[in-house]
Amino acid sequence: MRFLRGLLIVLLLVGVVGVSVWRGWVSLPPQWNPWAPLDVNATPNLLTRYKLLRLRDDPQLCDQALSSSGLRVARQADSPDATCPLSNTLRVQGGDVALSSSFLASCRLAVSFALFERHALQPAAQAVYGQAVTRVDHLGSFACRNIYGRENARRSQHASADALDIAGFRLADGRTISVLKDWPKDNQDARFLRQVRDGACAMFSVVLSPDYNAAHRNHFHVDVGPWWVCR
Repeated sequence: MRFLRGLLIVLLLVGVVGVSVWRGWVSLPPQWNPWAPLDVNATPNLLTRYKLLRLRDDPQLCDQALSSSGLRVARQADSPDATCPLSNTLRVQGGDVALSSSFLASCRLAVSFALFERHALQPAAQAVYGQAVTRVDHLGSFACRNIYGRENARRSQHASADALDIAGFRLADGRTISVLKDWPKDNQDARFLRQVRDGACAMFSVVLSPDYNAAHRNHFHVDVGPWWVCR
């Protein structure tokens, strides 16, 4: 009974603080204000996932987040296709890090990718190699299909441009790191890939690596769907 009473008091205090911030009675730093736009440059915290969720159906918030991302993007017209409809999608063309090719992405995927590049990928490269990643190689994002292409399976996150398959990276000195070739090794390249995988889990809802199954032996699948998995 005492625990429930304490829990109710905590919830009440959280509610009071939330209303006070929302009405402007209390000022918080933007990174700790749940209604402030997401700033890609700010260090991710407990509110980052919530702010990413808000981007899904709010193109204006999306544009505000992208303005701090450094990504070059082109907004795409909504597609009313009944099989795999798309809305609020972008073509990501690159940024501080080059891409093997542009890719189609939901706003939330694009912003999550920017967060991943800035707060997970580059710190891992600096920690392991002492240099930056200059290119991300990928296998694509949008594909109107079910999971694993199975006829009776549910829709893949790729079918809504909410997923990206990352195959490898190029370093500033020209070296390339491949998920397929380097994940099984016991060296700094394998250590780097594992740090990248672990860091990605803070920016995406689902991250699947070769540890998940053989279908992911050559790439990291990252998505912003409703499930939370880090393997």
